[in-house]
Amino acid sequence: MRRIGILGDIGSGKSYAANNFGYPVFNADKEVGKIYKKDKKVFLKLKKILPKYINSYPVNKDEITNAILANKSNLKKIIKIVHSEVRKRMKFFLRKNKYKKAIILDIPLLLENKINKKNDVLIFIDANKKNILKKLKKRKNFNSKLFYKFKKIQLPLAFKKQKSHFIIKNNFTKKSIKKDIKVVLDKIL
Repeated sequence: MRRIGILGDIGSGKSYAANNFGYPVFNADKEVGKIYKKDKKVFLKLKKILPKYINSYPVNKDEITNAILANKSNLKKIIKIVHSEVRKRMKFFLRKNKYKKAIILDIPLLLENKINKKNDVLIFIDANKKNILKKLKKRKNFNSKLFYKFKKIQLPLAFKKQKSHFIIKNNFTKKSIKKDIKVVLDKIL
């Protein structure tokens, strides 16, 4: 099984690209959403460490946002609880797909959390900053303060780009992404 890790800036189109490879995708952001909606144990742990902020089950994203914006140490507390559950789900995903030709890891903090393996193929999705911000501002839950808090915990984009084996330029057109993905897959599979 070939492990392909997708890297890039917040809003650069990592998930869009990941879904166009045609192989199973582990999307960490979607898993976090499922955890907030369905995992009572995680809710109880979050409520215990952040009783002022976490009150409702399923976990309300506004409560998470308020906790993060109120105190920067809260983000670390949330990450510690949620990421361990995401890792369990990723291990299950990898076992379930071990006979596939390739799998895609769409994990925003892939390098930061040292989830990548030595033989992973890393692909950087490169997009114009203005296009990214324009796209992000259209998202219904976009919060610029939260955006910058998450940017601070990420490694510099130049480092991620340097670590990548391939760079796919995302100009936000389907045709160019699909063509570039085909070129990458032809080289690695």
